[in-house]
Amino acid sequence: MKTITTVEQFNELIAGEQQVLVKFYAGWCPDCTRMDMFIDPIIEEYKQYDWYELNRDELPELAEKYDVMGIPSLLIFQNGEKLAHLHSANAKSPQQVTDFLTAQQA
Repeated sequence: MKTITTVEQFNELIAGEQQVLVKFYAGWCPDCTRMDMFIDPIIEEYKQYDWYELNRDELPELAEKYDVMGIPSLLIFQNGEKLAHLHSANAKSPQQVTDFLTAQQA
């Protein structure tokens, strides 16, 4: 997963035709660390997305703009629009994450 470090980089990445998945996280977040332990096989399985992460404490304006109230949250973007949002309460297990991603393909 590549890291987004600026608002400009974020805006450029989400503007394209390719669907981009962005994980909002924070360094102090235990659930984010837990997700890091199970996310790699999921990234392998869902290669149709370009996977990125951003630290919501470093780019709080993006978290606010896209209603990221809890972390980790997974958001899918395409053509500058937010297509889907997996809120932190539902992102605690590999099954919840894969269910969310599978639902986006339906």
